[in-house]
Amino acid sequence: MNKPDLKRDYFMLDGRFARQGYDWWWHNFTAVNEKTGEEKPFFIEYFTCNPSLKNQIPGNEPILGQLEENKNNNIKPSYVMIKCGFWGKDKTQLHRFIPWNDVKIENNSKTGYTLSAPDCFASETVLKGKVQVTKKDAKAHPEFMCDAGKMEWDLIVSKEVAFNVGYGAGSIFRKLKAFEMYWHAQGMKSKFSGTITANGEKYIVKPEKSFGYSDKNWGSDFTSSWVWLSKNDLYSKINKRELKNSVFDIGGGRPVAFGIALNRKLLSDFWYEGKSYEFNFSKFWTFTRTKFDCKETDTEIIWHVRQETTKAIMETDIRCDKENMLLVNYEAPNGTKKHNRLWNGGHGYGEVKLYKKRPFAKPVLIDDIKVKHVGCEWGEYC
Repeated sequence: MNKPDLKRDYFMLDGRFARQGYDWWWHNFTAVNEKTGEEKPFFIEYFTCNPSLKNQIPGNEPILGQLEENKNNNIKPSYVMIKCGFWGKDKTQLHRFIPWNDVKIENNSKTGYTLSAPDCFASETVLKGKVQVTKKDAKAHPEFMCDAGKMEWDLIVSKEVAFNVGYGAGSIFRKLKAFEMYWHAQGMKSKFSGTITANGEKYIVKPEKSFGYSDKNWGSDFTSSWVWLSKNDLYSKINKRELKNSVFDIGGGRPVAFGIALNRKLLSDFWYEGKSYEFNFSKFWTFTRTKFDCKETDTEIIWHVRQETTKAIMETDIRCDKENMLLVNYEAPNGTKKHNRLWNGGHGYGEVKLYKKRPFAKPVLIDDIKVKHVGCEWGEYC
């Protein structure tokens, strides 16, 4: 449901999550090459990990969990990582690691979170940053888990529609640290504006064509399987028009609550022209049922999701060419790296059908929708 909540976007690494926890703010959007007019989807993420472990090693350096010396000595990761990049045939992910002593993060009840570091800033409304990794460093340091390249950005964000998953990420369950992975999409429909320079090319980000998305995840570990689909570039095939006030967001996998792994679950919301159609297993009174199948072929990743409540049905079919996708890299707070085939892309496309259910009658098709520029993710531990 569209219920913004700044507190769910706060920095969350306290208590045991400060010793074994991650918290990130993710953003993706489309920009246009200033010279050629070519569209390119970008992503920017501010990732934080294990702040209370910053002093495991003397000195003011980020502690990288995939460094062989640290793995051999059971030293866990501790840093702020700026992850950025772009999708396409020249797909690139870049990582910059910053020690905790050089970072300041604050929560404010009126303005939300702020993260400040050298050449780097993030808040609910402003994103700035710079990352550069040389070919020499990328090759010499596999613990960086990234490619070579350079990217710089100066952006304004307007978060227009939220996906609030409900009490599962509410204050009580946050305080109890009940789940291994939490999710909140403060801006599942976001507008971005500003500029990006990537490998020497300048890109312009315009609000109406940015097709932007902003969310956050936090917890003590990741999920497997891992599913995410979202976009607001939607066209009604029935009404022959763009849907300007619509967005869908699907995410989840196999949640773990109080140490118990649940069956595969997805959460989703379709904000359709100002009305929410939510499919949320945690709201048991809606009798939400979900079936999903995600598979990898030689050339594509394909998602099929069917969700149903007492009031509506949503059928989602998305595909994305692997040549445009990244195998995105994260290490878990405990120092392991189990996700080694986590496909991540921004060129997804396909169809969403939305139905209204009726008592004692067949469901009525509300809309048949063509979708493009879909942010998408799929992976399992391997």
